[in-house]
Amino acid sequence: MTTPTAARATWRSWLPGVALLATYERRWLRDDVVAGLVLTALMVPAGLGYAAASGLDPIHGLYASVVPLVVYALVGPSRVLVLGPDSSLAPLVLAAVVTLADDPAEAVAVAGMLAVATGVLCALAGVARFGFLTDLLSKPVRYGYLNGIALTVVVTQLPKLLGFSGGADNVVDGVQVLVDGLQAGEAQAAAAAVGLVTLTVILVLRAVAPRVPGPLVAVVGAIAAVVLLDLDDDLPLVGDLPRGLPSLVWPGVEAADLVPIAAAALGIAFVSFADTSVLSRTWALRAGQDVDPNRELVALGAANVATGLFQGFPISSSASRTPVAAAAGARTQLTGIVCAAAIVALLVAFPGLFRNLAEAALAAIVISAVLTLVEVRGVAHLLPGRRGELVLSMATFAAVAVLGVLAGIGVAVGLSLLHFVQKAWRPHATELVRVDGVKGYHDRERHPEGRTVPGLVLYRFDAPLFFANAEHFRVEVVHLAERPGTRRIVVTAEPITDVDATAAESLSLLADDLAERGVTLAFAELKGHVREKLARDGLVARLGEQRFHRTIGEAVKAYVADEGASWVDWEDAGAPPGPPEVPPSTA
Repeated sequence: MTTPTAARATWRSWLPGVALLATYERRWLRDDVVAGLVLTALMVPAGLGYAAASGLDPIHGLYASVVPLVVYALVGPSRVLVLGPDSSLAPLVLAAVVTLADDPAEAVAVAGMLAVATGVLCALAGVARFGFLTDLLSKPVRYGYLNGIALTVVVTQLPKLLGFSGGADNVVDGVQVLVDGLQAGEAQAAAAAVGLVTLTVILVLRAVAPRVPGPLVAVVGAIAAVVLLDLDDDLPLVGDLPRGLPSLVWPGVEAADLVPIAAAALGIAFVSFADTSVLSRTWALRAGQDVDPNRELVALGAANVATGLFQGFPISSSASRTPVAAAAGARTQLTGIVCAAAIVALLVAFPGLFRNLAEAALAAIVISAVLTLVEVRGVAHLLPGRRGELVLSMATFAAVAVLGVLAGIGVAVGLSLLHFVQKAWRPHATELVRVDGVKGYHDRERHPEGRTVPGLVLYRFDAPLFFANAEHFRVEVVHLAERPGTRRIVVTAEPITDVDATAAESLSLLADDLAERGVTLAFAELKGHVREKLARDGLVARLGEQRFHRTIGEAVKAYVADEGASWVDWEDAGAPPGPPEVPPSTA
């Protein structure tokens, strides 16, 4: 039976924004209101720009800003995280809209269903506690993916920046559209001037005055330029926004479109939660708080579903909006509510405010935002000693740029998994040696001066033993057994965290093979649960308890006693103590 206290704890955990009202402090109100108004200055132009970049009318960017702010304020576990349209999702939404929609109404329906499907996937993953899935993108692969997205967005937005329409969803098609438009003389000098000046203003302010809302300043300047220079007849403009709030509408799409929408939603959900999870953890650590990634998934899912039902499109968190709110003094989720209220007031009272905003300026806002995704320093850091990871990063970048963002997601996840399997399939392995004056046993490659016990090989394998690497392990050990004079091989098994059925059978065959060669097999530092598995498989009884040692030192002493080997350890010889023991990571 659920007690009243347990029930309160349950609903508080699922509605943290509502639960906060009971402990809200009056002194926080001013900070939350100011932060909400400052955030509005960024959310409005960004929302308009990301909607246009997603192939939708700009108004839907404001719808997709209001709804998630309110929903996340109620159910989101983070006090400062801000959700809304995002530059990393725009090319994914565009890819689906361009492929499946023939007119603006269909584009809204496709984008809305995409948000609903994304939200359902996020929520189901959160309930199933699949928050760990975001770890499938390694950092180098993530670098390549984000750099690919940045290049895709820049190339596909350049036609709008220059005054003509685009529509491509990858770099190759985007370059073709750009070249064709320039050759056909579709570029407009006035649009290019407005777009380039807008982009320059944002980038300069970001560099010299980062606390100033560059997009807002640039938007105001772009509108003023259109009005003062009488350019309203020469440029593609946003025009009047529909007055009022979005209505609750089920995004009806053709049944044949559901499968491609679900496929696109899977990629969007993955990227959206990966971004949100990283940002949520970052700000939670700064605040000294814990955040449950599964609750974050559910909250993100709820915000996406609601946004899709109110004529929006998929949303995420962003590394640009949350820091703005935090820097402005945001204390709680009320910041998002204030921002949403300010955008609603704009929609109701001032729908013509952006009538003279050039679409070239929106393209500039999107390009400026996506440039923050570019990661050069991280990729350069891979050059000295991580060439394999650099190749993975560049391969992901090429996949996103050439194949498109949706296909690039699959390639990114696949490369991350392949990288993991490759490391486990062919892990680092080494022979251990004894170094005079240094406690412990160490990597022979790092310590060529080390000594070995005659006839004894200490072999360390730095990974779990499973079906993919069991044969590799067996071949390596047999190769060591072929050395002249080898009488015993001790597997120093502390890094071996598991042995599956295939590997257990391989160990049994290995023991037979070594026995035929006159070499015994033994283990040291085997973890308890792994030893229990080998005991159930009969290997412990087969080799004998005496072949399983608690430490490497015990294994060495047992070998010396059994074989009468000529060996004097430096500690036994009374040698003076040497330098401190080398840490395992460098030993």
